[in-house]
Amino acid sequence: MRNGSKLRYLAAPLFAVSALALLATGAGGAGAADAPPKPESIVVNGSGGAVAEAMRKAFFTPFEEKYGIKIIATSPTDFGKLRAMVESDNIEWTATEIDAEVADMAGEMGLLEKIDTSVVDLSDYPEEAKHEYWLPRGAYATALGYRKDAFPDGGHPKTWAEFWDVETFPGPRALRNHPIDNIEFALMADGVAPADLYPLDVDRAFAKLDEIKPHIAVWWESGAQPAQMLVDNEVVLATGWNGRFVAIIQDGAPVAIEYNQAVIKEAAFGIPKGAEHAYWGQRLLAEITDPKNQGVYANELAYPGLNLKSIDYVDPEMAPLLPTHPDNVGGLVWTKIDWWAENGEDMQRRWNRWVVR
Repeated sequence: MRNGSKLRYLAAPLFAVSALALLATGAGGAGAADAPPKPESIVVNGSGGAVAEAMRKAFFTPFEEKYGIKIIATSPTDFGKLRAMVESDNIEWTATEIDAEVADMAGEMGLLEKIDTSVVDLSDYPEEAKHEYWLPRGAYATALGYRKDAFPDGGHPKTWAEFWDVETFPGPRALRNHPIDNIEFALMADGVAPADLYPLDVDRAFAKLDEIKPHIAVWWESGAQPAQMLVDNEVVLATGWNGRFVAIIQDGAPVAIEYNQAVIKEAAFGIPKGAEHAYWGQRLLAEITDPKNQGVYANELAYPGLNLKSIDYVDPEMAPLLPTHPDNVGGLVWTKIDWWAENGEDMQRRWNRWVVR
C-alpha cells in the first residue's frame, strides 16, 4: 500500500477528544549548549475545543511563564498541510498534533524532527510509549463499561472471553461500529494472549465476531453513545473511551470501568522537520512530559499522561478511574499503530461488508 493510501485511514477518535501529537526536534538543535534567541511567540497546531483549553492550562501556561514566549494555538489538525509546509520549506507551526496511526510514517517520510531525549525526559515512560519522531502527550483506552446494578459484587465480565459469554453474563451489549479494537477484542475472546495479538489473525477474529454479533443491541458511532446508553439502561455492557465513562461516573451514574484487556492508544505531537523554532518546540515537549503538568491535564479531561509518575498528581478521586493507575495499567493492551496504518483501509472495507450481513 502506498503512503498516500495509508494516510487516508484515520482510525482514532477525535479525542474529545481527537487526540494526537507533538514532538521532536533534531538532536542538533535542542541539545545545543547555547540557546538561540527567543521568539516573541511560537505556533502550536491542534484539534481545538476542550483539548486546546486543557492544553493551555496544563502545558502552554507553564511554558509561557518559564520562557516568556507566547504560544499561539491554531486548529484543526491537518496532515496534508503539514506535508505541504515541510515540502515547500514554508513551516508555520513549531509543533502540531498528528494522528498516531501515521506519526511513525510521517517521521520516516522526513516530515518530523527526531525527539531530543537530552531535553525531553522519557525515563518514566513505558517502553511502548517511547518513539523516535513523536511524543505521546497522553493516552486513552477503549475499555469495558458496565452497569453495577446488573453485575453486583464484582460479578461483571473481566475478560473479552467473558464478554462473549452471554449465558453467564446476560444482557444487551454495545460495540463500536469499527474494526479497530473489535478485532483485538475478538482474538482475545478466542484465547489469543495479548502479547501474541500482532500481526492480527483477521479471519479468526471475524469468525469470533460472528458469535457475538446476534447479541449486540447497538453498534455505536460516536463517543457519547455508549456512556449514554449505560446511563439510560439501554445496555448493561458497552465498550467505550475511558473519558466518557469517567464523566458519567463522576455525575453519579451506577457505572464502572473494567480495564483488564482494555486497548490503550496514544495522543501524538510532532515538530515539523525544519521548523524555525524547533529548539523551543523541544522545550515545550519537555513541559508536556512533566508529571505535574500531566496531572493537571488528566484532572481536566480524564485522559492521563504517560509519565507514570503523573498519577501522583491526579485528584485522588479521579486517579483510580484512569487507565494508567497502578491498579489498571498492568492489564492494558497496547495498539500496534503501524499494523493499523498498513491494514486499516482493507479492514474498514471488510468490516463494512460484515456488519450489514
